[in-house]
Amino acid sequence: MEFLDKDLQAYVEAHTDPESELLYRINRETHLEVLKPRMLSGHLQGRVLSMLSHMIKPDYILEIGTYTGYSALCMAEGLTESGKLITLDINDELEPRVKGYFSESPHGDKIEMMIGDARKIIPTLNHTWDMIFIDADKESYPDYYDMTFNQLRPGGFMLIDNVLWSGKVFDENKNDKATVSVREFNEKVQNDDRVENVLFPIRDGLMVLRKK
Repeated sequence: MEFLDKDLQAYVEAHTDPESELLYRINRETHLEVLKPRMLSGHLQGRVLSMLSHMIKPDYILEIGTYTGYSALCMAEGLTESGKLITLDINDELEPRVKGYFSESPHGDKIEMMIGDARKIIPTLNHTWDMIFIDADKESYPDYYDMTFNQLRPGGFMLIDNVLWSGKVFDENKNDKATVSVREFNEKVQNDDRVENVLFPIRDGLMVLRKK
């Protein structure tokens, strides 16, 4: 998932604001105690998410895919004073851990975690989103994109994680279901004249798009 040279990655992180004590602990405990810790956004991407959120100054953020709450806490840093972040995840086993982390954060009261199938929850949400972050099952990326697009305000931003998929998307020999889905999703965004998009080679690839 890491495309930068290790020394360059270390230099970049050394010249990026550090994680808070809480985020550092979430990072460490996730790697020690939770399955698939590579799913965590981590230091550099977390600071990117925070910076983008501060730039956008969102009233409402939707996150699809909570995992251990790291990315939600990063994005919540940029919410307006009355802002709200709703994060969706299907894994109820992590819910107590994640809500515990949220309760320790000064931004925790702005975050609502909802457990269940995102496809069923999204239609029940009536907010107009300023910022959407998609980081869930890769085969459903096109569905999440289509389901939330009309709820994203004009000028709003959508961020999609793992769009380089460990480099498999540009390897013609890799054609498993998840890889094909991410590859097709990237083409879908690239050919959508309703958006402006940039694919950043941050960690495993971060697509950032603005709705025209």
